[in-house]
Amino acid sequence: MGEVRATPAALALLKEIVADHGPVLFHQSGGCCDGSAPMCYPQGEFRIGESDVQLGEIAGMPVYISGPQYAVWKHTDLIIDAIPGLGGGQFSLDNGRPMRFLTRSEICERP
Repeated sequence: MGEVRATPAALALLKEIVADHGPVLFHQSGGCCDGSAPMCYPQGEFRIGESDVQLGEIAGMPVYISGPQYAVWKHTDLIIDAIPGLGGGQFSLDNGRPMRFLTRSEICERP
């Protein structure tokens, strides 16, 4: 099973968002930008589905992935990054900021 981690740029953006909105969660699905943009929501305002899988946490904030996406990416490490540009989703908390979250991936080399 892959893991999730964040770049320093993502951690800096996350810190700003948490300062503005309180605790958040990330949800990675295949529905936006070919699955390259994780959505960031206030905790308690996004309903986690029964098939969603928690991959781990970044800076204490949980990261989930949809079940079907997990089936495809389960042997992949996900790296949450932040790059210049507008947020990837209308309701994601990075929307309207000069930086946005982006998911990068690499093949998991662990058994």
